[in-house]
Amino acid sequence: MANQVEPKLIPALFEQLQKERFVTLSTIDYETGGPNVNAISWIFAKDEETLFLAIDSRSRIVNNIKNNEQLVVTLFANESTYSISGKGNVAVDKIEGIPLKLALIKVAIYEVRDVMFYGSKIDHEPTYEKTYDKNAADRLDRQVIEAMKKA
Repeated sequence: MANQVEPKLIPALFEQLQKERFVTLSTIDYETGGPNVNAISWIFAKDEETLFLAIDSRSRIVNNIKNNEQLVVTLFANESTYSISGKGNVAVDKIEGIPLKLALIKVAIYEVRDVMFYGSKIDHEPTYEKTYDKNAADRLDRQVIEAMKKA
């Protein structure tokens, strides 16, 4: 049912965010004050009220969050589209044990809204394929998700 609003993740969404997956992240651009949208895959729900994101430390996303903590994660799951609003902060500038310089963003969720338009459902969630060395990608993905689980 469209337009449901919750103060935290519902069980089905929490379960979907226990592994890497495609989402979009919207932040406020620190230079223009306008919206900034990025596709990311390193996301993990620590609990129903907390998300962790692993972001390249050089990314504009990091500066955006340092200047304005408001953000929205858009998730396609559970046959619908969800807007997860929260306040983000850079919890760690460089996650230890990862070969890339990744920042750990901690997101305190304050609203989860089903934003799917009335009378419809998602019948195919977005999928993606890594285009670089599959073994290296799988190893890195495991390292990043494990680091977020330990955070």
